Amino acid sequence: MMRVTLKRRKVVVIGGGVTGLTTAFYLQQAAKEQQYPLDVVVVEASLRVGGKIQTMRKDGFIIERGPESFIDDSGNVCRLAHDLGIAHKLVYNNVGQTYVAVGKELYPIPGSLLLGGPPKVSSFITSGLISLTGKIRAAGDLVIPRAAENQDEPIGDFFRRRFGKEVVENLVEPLMAGTFAGDIDHLSIQSMFPEFSQLEKEHRSLLLGMKRKKAGRLAIDHFAEQPLQYGTFEDGLETLIETLEEQLAPSTVLKGVKVEAIEKLQDGSMKVALNNISPIQADAVIMTTPFNAAKTVFGKYEVMQHQPLMKSATIATVTMAFKQEQLPKYKDALNFFVSRNSDLAITSCTWNNRKWDGVAPEGYDLLRVYIGRVGDEAIVELSDSEIERTVLEDLQKAVDLKEGPLFTVVTRWKQGMPQYTVGHEERVQQMKRELYEEFPNVMLVGSSYEGISVPDCIEQGREAAARMLNKMMETETVQ
Repeated sequence: MMRVTLKRRKVVVIGGGVTGLTTAFYLQQAAKEQQYPLDVVVVEASLRVGGKIQTMRKDGFIIERGPESFIDDSGNVCRLAHDLGIAHKLVYNNVGQTYVAVGKELYPIPGSLLLGGPPKVSSFITSGLISLTGKIRAAGDLVIPRAAENQDEPIGDFFRRRFGKEVVENLVEPLMAGTFAGDIDHLSIQSMFPEFSQLEKEHRSLLLGMKRKKAGRLAIDHFAEQPLQYGTFEDGLETLIETLEEQLAPSTVLKGVKVEAIEKLQDGSMKVALNNISPIQADAVIMTTPFNAAKTVFGKYEVMQHQPLMKSATIATVTMAFKQEQLPKYKDALNFFVSRNSDLAITSCTWNNRKWDGVAPEGYDLLRVYIGRVGDEAIVELSDSEIERTVLEDLQKAVDLKEGPLFTVVTRWKQGMPQYTVGHEERVQQMKRELYEEFPNVMLVGSSYEGISVPDCIEQGREAAARMLNKMMETETVQ
């Protein structure tokens, strides 16, 4: 009689951010459903899980120290929330006006141009954000031919080619810097915004393509016909992290433990060497740490070593609470982004109490500011008081702030935001091929590879769990 002998397996997930926790959750769920004997261990170097997702709850305020929301156009967060039983805790943003600071003025963003929604020509023509010459040049997108097939290029070059220099300086670059803190003259259009490359391939003109599509990923203002919603959870984004950790099997997560090396063993398994406890013998490893950290783990092998270190942006989030009478102007504003053609040091500012219900007590404004970007990292090294003073000076210039804040929370993210430079997709594919040849039971997933957003990281974790479990089940021996 034939029977399947199931050997108990162990998977080590390196990194306890949202990617790692999602990976572990889906591994355990699938193994339980299929009655597969599997142990999962998550190794996290810090004393907490969640990575950059950190929520502070203070005196009726909900303060996000890292990412504060997500755009779930793929449905990845909603699916995970459903699987965790917290879909009822999902909440979505209120609408409002988005501005861009150019010179000493704030200009409303016109008609969702470049933001994925159908462009409203009238609002663009009357906007003071772009000069008449710039508007005429932007209209050239209607007749400019498409680029060569499969040509990757910097985001800046792509949009300058389609719309001209002024639109890039006063619209594209502020949005990119305020969202990703990146240098648009190095970031890859194919890796960061493949939907725009696809629009050009399919429709030649981005304007025509956006009009026919009706909406898109970056539709962030109220002019869009189908604006995408930002989402988070009741009591903050860390609700997702807390629930993930609670639903993992007991003793799954090792905190305050750093992976120092991975070595191959003769039987095909691996030894995961740790800094302060005994090594773990693993049948498979899923690495969710940033690439630069992952690279050091394989230091004794050639794999990944010829790949250059990945660049990351250093930024700080600054959250301030004010009485609403201290901010009398721009009552319709949800947020504003900052052009380099401005004398402001900050890159963006959001009224979180307008964007979300329930994050501040009645009568208070809760402002969240980004400061720092590629090429301007030194400002993040200033003391908290110096950063606070810089932000207050900028807010006085931009929105006529009257007094100081009730409190300020400064959070630094040094080398915290991966930069997908031109050729990123090809490099990632190459390193994964090389890693598979040397370590067939190791996977690389996370924000360094195939998407930096929360939904992207969740999708990578879920898919990695499914692939790894299927692979292990396929290799079981039949006796």
